[in-house]
Amino acid sequence: MRQPCKGEEPVSEAKPYSIPKNQVVEAWRQVKANRGGGGVDEETLTMFEANLKDNLYKVWNRMSSGSYFPPPVKRVEIPKKDGRTRKLGIPTVADRVAQAVVKRVPPVGVRDLNLSVRYVHGVREVDSWRRALQNRRCGS
Repeated sequence: MRQPCKGEEPVSEAKPYSIPKNQVVEAWRQVKANRGGGGVDEETLTMFEANLKDNLYKVWNRMSSGSYFPPPVKRVEIPKKDGRTRKLGIPTVADRVAQAVVKRVPPVGVRDLNLSVRYVHGVREVDSWRRALQNRRCGS
């Protein structure tokens, strides 16, 4: 359910975000082509693909209903040339698919939207768009 504006009654919507299912499939193909390891849930690309239809449906359903929230990332330390390490966050396979969808297809209304929130690559893009659409709809 979308957040109501001030003075507005809550309204139930079936799917407030229009995300074509084929874009989720294309996002999966991109993630698979990029390879990479599993995230905090230790699910590999092969494991995700074993139940591909259901996994992609879950990603699509949660994103298009506005209920998608990214899981924590797996923290890995990467050695640097100077001997120190830097921390790297590795998202789950499902979250990588969700991020690829967001990068491919902005929700309706965002293309012509003057974003008043900071555009952040990756996980926070969905939240940025959600807030920007809310601000636009409510006149902020």
